[in-house]
Amino acid sequence: NKWRIVFPNNGRQQKDWKQVSVFYSGNGIQTTKYTWFTFLPQNLFEQFHRLGNLYFFFLVILNWFPQVEVFHREITVLPLIVVLLASMIKDAIEDYRKYQFDKKINFSKTRVYNK
Repeated sequence: NKWRIVFPNNGRQQKDWKQVSVFYSGNGIQTTKYTWFTFLPQNLFEQFHRLGNLYFFFLVILNWFPQVEVFHREITVLPLIVVLLASMIKDAIEDYRKYQFDKKINFSKTRVYNK
């Protein structure tokens, strides 16, 4: 349990501020889940935690064996791809909106109380 300590930037506490500020990178708000590099793997990981997506994935794998093939291999992949793409697009739009809102909040003007 780390506590965040905020020191005003005046001369008396400059030494304490330098010691404590090393542990914190900034006070910006970040509510986004993904970055450009982690979007695809992290989103696929979250998608396959849903039971429905695992069921369709199991059907795709099962249809690749000729002994139990019911439909054509390509046809069973389509529902899974459509569901995954729709969810990915929805998550990407939602995360981008969060990013825009965070940017708006982080660059807004604030009032500082100073005795």
